[in-house]
Amino acid sequence: MTLPFTPYRAPKWLPGGHVQTIYPLLIKASPPPYRRERWETPDGDFIDLDWIDAPDSAFDSAPSPPNTPPLIVLFHGLEGSSASHYATALMAAVKARGWSGVVSHFRGCSGETNRLPRAYHSGDSDEVDWVLRRLRQQHPKRAIHVVGVSLGGNALLKWLGEREFLAGDVINAAASVCAPLDLTICGHQLGQGFNKVYTKHFLQTLKRNAAEKLARFPGLFDGRRMRGANSLYEFDDVVTAPLHGYLGADDYWRRASAKPLLHGIRLPTLLLNAQNDPFLPAHALPRDDELSAKVRPDYPREGGHVGFVTGSLPGRLDWLPQRLLHFFEHLN
Repeated sequence: MTLPFTPYRAPKWLPGGHVQTIYPLLIKASPPPYRRERWETPDGDFIDLDWIDAPDSAFDSAPSPPNTPPLIVLFHGLEGSSASHYATALMAAVKARGWSGVVSHFRGCSGETNRLPRAYHSGDSDEVDWVLRRLRQQHPKRAIHVVGVSLGGNALLKWLGEREFLAGDVINAAASVCAPLDLTICGHQLGQGFNKVYTKHFLQTLKRNAAEKLARFPGLFDGRRMRGANSLYEFDDVVTAPLHGYLGADDYWRRASAKPLLHGIRLPTLLLNAQNDPFLPAHALPRDDELSAKVRPDYPREGGHVGFVTGSLPGRLDWLPQRLLHFFEHLN
């Protein structure tokens, strides 16, 4: 049984979901001392992983002692990386505990364009499976706990729900943070009102990366439609969906959403979503009868989208890492 953790409460000087979402981007922190490793993928592409090593890196080659530090794996959000504020905060907390951590970049998100026409998407559970199984092969004797943030959270939850009991052969526990569990609701939500600011931000990098792909692979998709896309729906319909085997945005959003699979999760899993997240409205959060008994929902009233700032000005980003690591520390 997980022990209680101090519920999140937003500071009075940071009101509202939008401010709580945007302000963390302004908090500057030095990234931890990552060690980068490149993996070649079975289909001829590559991914980059940024590691935080535990003080004793040799424990996997000997019988595992009771105090063997776990490995914390992070799958980032849309257009995120190991430099994202939530990644640097989590990995700094991992390092402070003497644990090991790794940020697994989705294809094309580590600062170098990937080789193949495909990139990554919200339902990329097969990629999650390949990464986690390789990590388990490399580290057979340690606990592996996995965190997925936003898009990475949806992909992780989808993997957990699809694999059910088989996931237990690979990892020990999981947590998702602000996952867009219903991509249809979330996608249309991002096309309304102030949320168009987030859409514009995402489209800047998505279009730039797509243009690079099109230059390398002429005819890959309709460049005119891509350049004219003003919403995530329009972009996903012309680029993301067809590149990853979907018929269009509607088909992609329906089939890639994790929410219908949450009842199949068979490992301890924390489901953390703020009720004022601008990306996913509170009415779309899963009810208890939509979750398996292994999923622990945590829906704080505030926090924004992967915000959770605490303290007086200029604020701190330590609540979220401590919430996640506390969950993993107290699984029994």
